[in-house]
Amino acid sequence: MKNKYGKELTFKFLKKLFKVTILYTICFIIFYIVGHHLCSMVTWYAEDPLYIILTNIFYQGFFLLIIWFIGFIIIFTITLMKSLSYIDALVSESKKLITKTDEKINLPEDLKEAEETMNQIKKEALFNERLAKENEQKKNDLIVYLAHDLKTPLTSIIGYLSLLDEEKKLSSKQKNKFIKIALEKSNKLEELINELFEITKYNSETLTIKKAKINLTLLINQVIDEFYPILKEQNKKINFSIEKDIFIEADSIKMARVFNNLIKNAINYSYENTSINIDIKEENDLIINISNKSKTLKKEELDKIFDKFYRVDYSRNTKLGGSGLGLAIAKEIIKLHNGNITIKSENEETTITVKLPK
Repeated sequence: MKNKYGKELTFKFLKKLFKVTILYTICFIIFYIVGHHLCSMVTWYAEDPLYIILTNIFYQGFFLLIIWFIGFIIIFTITLMKSLSYIDALVSESKKLITKTDEKINLPEDLKEAEETMNQIKKEALFNERLAKENEQKKNDLIVYLAHDLKTPLTSIIGYLSLLDEEKKLSSKQKNKFIKIALEKSNKLEELINELFEITKYNSETLTIKKAKINLTLLINQVIDEFYPILKEQNKKINFSIEKDIFIEADSIKMARVFNNLIKNAINYSYENTSINIDIKEENDLIINISNKSKTLKKEELDKIFDKFYRVDYSRNTKLGGSGLGLAIAKEIIKLHNGNITIKSENEETTITVKLPK
């Protein structure tokens, strides 16, 4: 690859010079033959100056060679100047590499490969710059969401503990109520902090998983049983009637966390008095679909749904939303198992699809 473009440009220059020289030589010979023929048809006088000049030109090879060589030098100079003009074009167009616009770099035909390379470099540079801005914005959003989600339960804890400390005439019933609320908020705060540490671990390249043969059908049924009280309270149910035992190589603890998060998410965001459907298909990969009836999500919401601390707008104003880490953690665990997770939402039905290698 070293000096690739220099060698190619030199080859193109020599190739063009050779073609033009051959063409020039052929034209020179034709001009000589035609000129000689026309001059031979004219009656000349020996003392005529033009006759002397033409005689020297047509009959002495030295003069012909000088004339041909002068023409060659002119052709060489023009061709070389044109090739050197490519440097100006490169310098001029290279300035576009640092511009923030999508304006493409245009170079002469002989530099098309260099043009494509420079356009690719610019495209990647613009992409990386936009990606850096997006990541910076995500980081800022994450800090804002984290501060908000940590502050909310912390404010409640401080508030209720302050009441217990300041109000000396509270009844035992009121004290017990405030203590219970403060404890619930403390548990919520602990859960959020634990999830934050957990997602940080999943993003670490050093995290390992312990795979073993597990019964996925049984695992999902066990996770579903844990939600029985919530399902009964909200008059919802989960349809999962896979009778066949399906086995996969996976980390049972982490995989249980995945389906706990996904099913919890489906319950939280589904309409009341509706069902959550779970089905498993065995194709080239193992495909698990978890569907629920809910508000149709917008494309921009779907694009961010697996981002850390992201929650759809309406969930932030209700009791539905959790920490915003559940789906992000599920995604990281699935990635560790060489699978992938996607979501689609249309006609008031949201489906999360998990693909795992068999």
